[in-house]
Amino acid sequence: MMRKDILLKAAEIPEILFPVFTNGTLMSDSYLQLFDKARNLVPIFSIEGDERKTDERRGAGIYQSLIRAMDRIKENHLIFGASVTVTTSNLNEVVSDDFISILQERGCKVVIYVEFVPVTDDSVELAPQDAERAFLKNKLMALREQYPEMLFISFPGDEKSSGGCLAAGRGFFHINSHGGAEPCPFSPYSDINVRDTSVREALHSRLFTALQDGDVLMEEHAGGCVLFERRNQVEALLSD
Repeated sequence: MMRKDILLKAAEIPEILFPVFTNGTLMSDSYLQLFDKARNLVPIFSIEGDERKTDERRGAGIYQSLIRAMDRIKENHLIFGASVTVTTSNLNEVVSDDFISILQERGCKVVIYVEFVPVTDDSVELAPQDAERAFLKNKLMALREQYPEMLFISFPGDEKSSGGCLAAGRGFFHINSHGGAEPCPFSPYSDINVRDTSVREALHSRLFTALQDGDVLMEEHAGGCVLFERRNQVEALLSD
């Protein structure tokens, strides 16, 4: 939301839905007007559980900013979603009825659970393992039954039903701030730039094709991202 010019461009393509991830601090009157006019732009609020958990990770006062932003969205009869980084520390809370009820009452229609990806050795214990993933899967099945008016998505948990990781153009890819087409944000490697080529051509880049045709995307992993865990293999594909 710091780049309103990009959102204005996205608003010009009404046949594509654009989730806009935000911490809610920039929810101004002008943005409310934009979301009202362009219903293909859907704010997705990043929240980590209760006030203590959210402020602990995102900064003091962020939780209250999120709640105010959600209430303003509801007052304007708009829909929104929530994005939750799932760790071993907040797992029980963010799938609880208390937490979901707070979101539901404010008009939330989609909750995206993203497994924490450890990027340093001292944060590995926060990454969900097999037991936590199984617990999350079972809880999501129950939540989908209990809250049929809401959509619950688990990433990468739901990828198992899609035959593996959806990165590298299998379901999505990432464009960095310089235009480089990357497999995903946690795998920041690129051999093609969308400033120099079309998106269609980028989807068939040498790196993406090698990942799609190989076994890396289908492998099991310990953290939240198979490509991050096997980044040495991805780097090797760039040098082949």
